[in-house]
Amino acid sequence: MEEARRRLREFDIGDKFCRLPLPRAAVLLPLMVRRGRLHLLLTVRSMQLRRSPGEVCFPGGKREATDKDDIDTALREAKEEVGLQPEKVEVICRLMPGIDKMNNLVTPVVGFIEDTFQVTPNPDEVSEVFVVPLEYFVKPLNYKAFSYETSSGYLTRMHCFIYDDQEHKRSFKIWGLTAHFAVFLALVIFGERPTFEVDYDLDNLMSSSENYFINLYASIYERKKSNL
Repeated sequence: MEEARRRLREFDIGDKFCRLPLPRAAVLLPLMVRRGRLHLLLTVRSMQLRRSPGEVCFPGGKREATDKDDIDTALREAKEEVGLQPEKVEVICRLMPGIDKMNNLVTPVVGFIEDTFQVTPNPDEVSEVFVVPLEYFVKPLNYKAFSYETSSGYLTRMHCFIYDDQEHKRSFKIWGLTAHFAVFLALVIFGERPTFEVDYDLDNLMSSSENYFINLYASIYERKKSNL
């Protein structure tokens, strides 16, 4: 897993976009090693929630005044949602952010956790927790994509994965920003071409992912890239 850590650190953006004038949020992308393969932990949002009930997502949420940075936000939310203690997470990096449909700047924080972690979901926020082999996000068995126009008119590609979970005996639909982050994480770690099209130049993943984000951000504010 040292190679995975090394590749992730190469893509660490740190505080690069922290000054953008958008409300901030963060999610934790919890990686674990199971049977010698990297897996990603995901949650299903409680049906009681007003926003996106029943959707698959990563532990995370909006920045609070007491949070020092995006890492603090992601760790606090993971503790609240699934009982993951911050000291049990080996934080590796922050990857290129995304912008959700509420125009929050969402930073994905990547961390390793132990396979022995005992999940204790908060039923007010989370109805289920499951894990997916990370490789599924470059070599899926059930995948489709569709064009998606953001509220600002920016046309992008939406990934949608259906994952058949043998442990839960059911299928999970992973799409939207959650799928976007999972795909990028898999591209960074594996460094190989997926079986589907992506919006990046895979030979220049860092610069093309940054260009993708800047174009998305510019579309929201209708600014020219030179003004960013």
